[in-house]
Amino acid sequence: MCGIVGYIGDQKAKPILLAGLKRLEYRGYDSAGVAFIKNGDFQIERTQGKLSCLVDKLAGKDFEATIGIGHTRWATHGRPDEINAHPHYSKDVVLVHNGIIENYKKLKDDLIIKGHQIESETDTEIICHLIQDFLNQGYDFQKAIRSALKELHGAYSLVILNRNDNQRIYCARKGSPLVLGFNNGENFVASDIPALLSHTNEVAFLHDFEMAVLEKTQVTFYDFEGNSIEKERQIIQWNMAQAEKSGYKHFMLKEIHEQPRVIADTLLGRVDLEKMNIWLDDAGRLMKKFVQKPDFHIHVVACGTSWHAGMVARYWIENLAKVPVSVELSSEFRYRQPLVGENTLVVAISQSGETADTLAAIRESKKMGAKVLSICNVIESSIPRESDVTIYTHAGPEIGVASTKAFTTQITVLYMMAVKLALQKKLLDDQDIQDRMKALVELPNILKTFLRQYKGLDMMTEYLRNKEHCYFIGRGIQYPIILEGALKLKEISYIHADGYAGGEMKHGPIALMEDGVPVVATLLKDDLYDKMVSNVQEIKSRGAFIMGIITQGDEDTKQLCDLYLEVPEASMDLLPFVSVLPLQLLAYYVADAKGTDIDQPRNLAKSVTVE
Repeated sequence: MCGIVGYIGDQKAKPILLAGLKRLEYRGYDSAGVAFIKNGDFQIERTQGKLSCLVDKLAGKDFEATIGIGHTRWATHGRPDEINAHPHYSKDVVLVHNGIIENYKKLKDDLIIKGHQIESETDTEIICHLIQDFLNQGYDFQKAIRSALKELHGAYSLVILNRNDNQRIYCARKGSPLVLGFNNGENFVASDIPALLSHTNEVAFLHDFEMAVLEKTQVTFYDFEGNSIEKERQIIQWNMAQAEKSGYKHFMLKEIHEQPRVIADTLLGRVDLEKMNIWLDDAGRLMKKFVQKPDFHIHVVACGTSWHAGMVARYWIENLAKVPVSVELSSEFRYRQPLVGENTLVVAISQSGETADTLAAIRESKKMGAKVLSICNVIESSIPRESDVTIYTHAGPEIGVASTKAFTTQITVLYMMAVKLALQKKLLDDQDIQDRMKALVELPNILKTFLRQYKGLDMMTEYLRNKEHCYFIGRGIQYPIILEGALKLKEISYIHADGYAGGEMKHGPIALMEDGVPVVATLLKDDLYDKMVSNVQEIKSRGAFIMGIITQGDEDTKQLCDLYLEVPEASMDLLPFVSVLPLQLLAYYVADAKGTDIDQPRNLAKSVTVE
């Protein structure tokens, strides 16, 4: 997820672009750059680091251009350094890009054969050269863009300049957002509304497979075939604080609602329905070497929410791939004598890639001869640099301290790993493979539908908001999910919350059950459904107040619960995705009702980089 801004008008573009990028820095902050057209030439400035580094670099430099584009980057392909920073360019083309081009390697190889000099490690630079290649064949600029778009597989929003034309900015969208802003004698484009609001509140949203051409006094819209289309303009009523959160009250709520999209981004280019395969590149090749080892086992190290993701993965990997998995807190692993060695694949999970205990755990693992596969969200952070291979999630920047979308993208990667291992061991028949691939691809839409239609949280919130304690129970793969739900509630609402395996209630925790004690239970139609129903009946008979997360249409379970929230049916393997979202939302709304600082809860930091 990156920040894009473009301007054309009569004002100097530099201050407008920098101010717009500042409003979008939450979308990416590992490099930044701007490009202008002046006197038939590009003026391009880029730098590694936060936007402040670019501001310092431009200080004292006067740019007269009244047309320009800017970008603040969240790296997906290539290290977060200056050469990989946007804008990227070829002879006559300069552009900025948000998204992922999944076939960029093939395009890159073809372009190199044709003589194009590719300098960066990014997928973005390929688009510049692809457009240039069509220009070299005599196409006009707009036709060259349309022709290039037909070659791209993946998601993208693009804002493009032509060296030979300082009167137009070209835009295109497929899968990544772009919004156009209109004012008298000047027009704007950005990846999100905050970049525009200080100039105009009149906007139009570009939809998938649509293009726009911005001039000072007009904006024209086209489809990818070049046909003119009409766009409806809207007046945005948000203030600036609302705009940065896309209208959501808090970043955490925004990030909860982003989960369908970021899961889709994480799957992009990795799930191949046609070939019925999972593509994990270097990680897949390393896993293949391990499946041939007789004593192969996996040891997951992680902290907090990432530890819960590892616990979910243990159920998947052992069930599908028949590989033994142990899951351990990094802070414990580093201070004992773990039995890992050359037959061990250590899987390190960290959103930031800087978690101190997890970093120490992988260093210890490598000393003992293990190979390390990391799952991270931040490219070129410390843990990926010290790992043998890394699978990146594509959650984008997560601003809220309490992790939501980072967790679901982590378990997305871990499920793909489980299926890949099962494929490598030839443990799935064709129907199994097809069913699992199809379920994965359909998952984002299932979650999107739920987030639009869920009901029942208001009553749960009202019941919980003044309670001092809450208990969560689940069984099987739902056990780590209820641990995550309990963690979320205590992190941001400061209500004491504990999670227990349903079958363990009789071994002590049932002593806490009395009239009115709130218990959140995941009661989904999985292979332990009947067991969970019995566990809930046991604690309900002691007076517990049951708030159930239940499968849509399960009338019997509704009668068992005092309050309930229905979630959609999904593949049994993927039920953790549909059960964790309501638990995230419950924590959010209870905290909001209590008035706590949701995005920056007390005593917590986003990344724990010290012991």
